[in-house]
Amino acid sequence: MKKKLAVIILNWNGIDLLRKFLPTVAAHSISDEVDLWVADNGSTDGSCEFVEKEFPEVKLLRLDSNYGFAEGYNRAIAATDYPYTVLLNSDVETTEGWWRPLLRLLEENPDVGAVMPKIRAYNDRERFEYAGAAGGYLDNLGYPYCRGRVFDNVEVDRGQYDGEPIEVAWATGAALCVRTALYLRLGGLDKDFFAHMEEIDLCCRMIGAGYRVMALTDATVYHVGGASLPKGNPKKTYLNFRNNLLLLHKNLPARKGSRVLFIRRLADTLAFLLFLLKGQWGDARAILRAHRDFRRMRRNYTDLPDRDYMSTLPGAGRSILIDHYLRRRI
Repeated sequence: MKKKLAVIILNWNGIDLLRKFLPTVAAHSISDEVDLWVADNGSTDGSCEFVEKEFPEVKLLRLDSNYGFAEGYNRAIAATDYPYTVLLNSDVETTEGWWRPLLRLLEENPDVGAVMPKIRAYNDRERFEYAGAAGGYLDNLGYPYCRGRVFDNVEVDRGQYDGEPIEVAWATGAALCVRTALYLRLGGLDKDFFAHMEEIDLCCRMIGAGYRVMALTDATVYHVGGASLPKGNPKKTYLNFRNNLLLLHKNLPARKGSRVLFIRRLADTLAFLLFLLKGQWGDARAILRAHRDFRRMRRNYTDLPDRDYMSTLPGAGRSILIDHYLRRRI
């Protein structure tokens, strides 16, 4: 009989991360209800051979190429097809029983499409981790922020967000537990994003389809972050700016999207000028390329929603730019 939950780690030439993190994940995850998978994106560094030799209890799926984060997971989840799936980054350290609250919440709440645990920083263990913290939001211009993190300001976890599970606008892809049938019905992660913000887009589509996205704090994992693209890498800047524009375009009705994207272009122009002033030429060029490629790629998204569900997302009724830089509230 197939188990309830698949925990899938997507790997590409990450043998060092597998050596470091797979032992703990295997010990904390494999059970009567959970299978642990490594889905390999065409690695050439001996990752597959390492898993087969050192972790025979871990299931291995070999993909024939590097499909990126989004399409790699789409192929892996379609091939494994468990009732519930956790997309787990290869640089995550789990804790005992970490998956149980996630699975229980989805089983007890059929209107929930995805849920995430609390994410702390692996290298600063009392502090939240940038990519998700205690649950994600989008402001009125589509800028992502979190309970526990706004822009580069990351809070120490003092239990200030502990309590009952809460609805959020997005759950981090570092440890994302999804209802598999819904994931597949919605087309999974958008492969054209390749990497970065594809989980935010997926969560928006889940909410648009009538489901809730949740964050809970009675499960914790520790995330290194930046293992594939470190912070400050111009390619990461490019993907974040381009994909944020795509996220807004494809999830907003046409008229509202035009207004929001016009304002976002102005804000991104300011970001471009700030990068120039700081001498960060690579990041400045990345913003130009992001906007150029967005104009080209937006033509692929013609089936736009007819209602504005993004303005009803948790956390959507504020501007973090104004609150952070002008009001100094966060």
